Amino acid sequence: MQSTRIKEEQRSLTREQRQAVGLLSIGTFLEYFDLMLYVHMALLLNELFFPKTDPHTASLLAALAFCSTFVLRPIGALVFGYIGDHIGRRITVIITTMMMALSCFIMANLPTYAQIGVSATWIVTICRMLQGMSSMGELIGAQVYLTEISKPPIQYPAVTSIVTFAAFGTAAALAVASLVTSFGFNWRLAFWIGSGIALVGIAARTSLRETPDFADAKRQLEQTFDDAKIDKSKLRNNPVWNEKVKKKTSLAYFLIECMWPVTFYFVYLHCSNVLKHSFGYTAEQVIHHNFVISIVHLLSYIVITYLSYKIYPLIITKFESVHLKIDKKISW
Repeated sequence: MQSTRIKEEQRSLTREQRQAVGLLSIGTFLEYFDLMLYVHMALLLNELFFPKTDPHTASLLAALAFCSTFVLRPIGALVFGYIGDHIGRRITVIITTMMMALSCFIMANLPTYAQIGVSATWIVTICRMLQGMSSMGELIGAQVYLTEISKPPIQYPAVTSIVTFAAFGTAAALAVASLVTSFGFNWRLAFWIGSGIALVGIAARTSLRETPDFADAKRQLEQTFDDAKIDKSKLRNNPVWNEKVKKKTSLAYFLIECMWPVTFYFVYLHCSNVLKHSFGYTAEQVIHHNFVISIVHLLSYIVITYLSYKIYPLIITKFESVHLKIDKKISW
């Protein structure tokens, strides 16, 4: 039994697996670069796309701009989960990247509130919702893809690298936002860069191959029985056919995923408003401050990716609360 387990272990990636990790990681970086551009420039852009208000209402509008990105993420998970299971993992990540590119392009050319009124507010909010949906399908789709083409223990850092590159995309978005605002460039330049980056991501994703285990395993199993003219009643004893969703496990994962936007909002948006309204920081100073935090955040994920090869990931998850507390302290 022990020898069988060792044979199933995978200590290094094959050439094809490395290529897949590279393409998916780059795509995730590009996707989260686009997603976070508006989030981190919200202090500046909300004044352009939302009506002029007092500081308290402005804080609520900033929260709205942030929440609009995440409110449809569960729906995006359901939609792209269905597409991934019935059409393919590859097509899922291509569609999500196209959605991100389109919404980023629209925002790069969108007239301001002063030009078209409340229509600008609605359009930018809808674009943020589309970006939120696509980012969830992108991240999970990439992780599922890598999970299916690799085996532990190399599987753990391979899958974790997707989250690391998402953090890298966030840091890069802040870097661009900081440069654009610090040197007085037109803010639309950042979104034009994001649109171009998303197109590169689409081109990269088209070269991916579908995973061998992709999609509707039950349908494939049923087709195999039909081709072999085997009695389908025997399917009742097949573990694939009888597999059911574990509700408690699904709920636990959902709650874990919910912690990230809450922490992200506190660190990057709530504290940003405090710095701006209580300490007199300018929007440019807040963006630069958040960029420093994002670097710390990125470094922590790099460490977690490395440790996941040495330590079982669930053990790391139990100690991630320490990482969240450190982020909060740094933000203050």
